[in-house]
Formats: sequence, C-alpha cells, structure tokens
Amino acid sequence: MTITVYHGGTEAIGTPLCHIGRDNLDFGKGFYLTDIREQAVRWAMNTARRRGKAAILSRYRLDKNAILKTAKCKIFTAYNAEWLDFVVASCQGLYPAAGFDYIEGGVANDRVVDTVNLYMAGLMDAETALKRLAWHQPSNQICLLSQTITDLYLVYDGTEPAK
Repeated sequence: MTITVYHGGTEAIGTPLCHIGRDNLDFGKGFYLTDIREQAVRWAMNTARRRGKAAILSRYRLDKNAILKTAKCKIFTAYNAEWLDFVVASCQGLYPAAGFDYIEGGVANDRVVDTVNLYMAGLMDAETALKRLAWHQPSNQICLLSQTITDLYLVYDGTEPAK
C-alpha cells in the first residue's frame, strides 16, 4: 500500500534527512510527515508565519507496506498511556525512539499539549490526563528515523502551495 504523505514548511524538501531537527519532539529526531493534508497545511502556515515566508507542502509517496514488513515500527492508534509516556520521555530527552525506524501516531498539538504539559509538571495524574486525552480524536504524524528506510520507501512527488 503506497500512501500520499505531506511535509508542511517553507521550503521544498526533495531529499529528506532524518538526522536534522530537534531531539525532543513527540517521537524524537526524525523526518516528520502526515497523511492528513489539512494538518500539513496547518504546520506549513504556522512555520511560514514564524519565518515570514510562503507556506508550501512537499508531497511524497510512502510505501507503508514495505516499511511495516522490513523496518522496526511503533504505531500508536490512540492517545493512551503508552503514547503519553512515550511523548513525555521524548520531550524530556530520554529518546524512547532509539531502535525504531518508523513511528506513527497522534500529535501532541495545541489540542492536547496542555494536558501533556500538566502531566509532565506533576500537576495532573496519568488517569486524569488520559481521561482528558480520550476526548480528542488523534491527528496523525509519521516520523521516519532511519535514513535507509527513508531513502528506500519515501519518494518525492513535488511541491504545492499550502492552501
């Protein structure tokens, strides 16, 4: 199954690099994509506002079946305790993504980040955090952590304005 995925930003990225970026993102340092075009547009618009540039989407074809068959993958299907612990560990620089090539799951975005931050600060217990997170339908992000997997199974398919 080949799916279309997007990276929202201000520059075309024809050759994605997994080792560039911040360490303490949701799933660690990697190349982030989504299969939800509207979400990529929001990412691009936010980045464009900060940088004072035009918002664009880089579009790719991702051979997800091949990745699932050959790579070490972690897929979160809900905002649950496992997702919460993973994201918190990533934000704390503990790098729970070590050893994975591909991670997919919900985004700790503006809809849920307050809950994550309150939990991280010890101001909310896990049970309360999980109850609050259960109200939200996860958005979706894909993090490619392996350059080999990225080079083999992600094909650049052009750039378009983020609208």
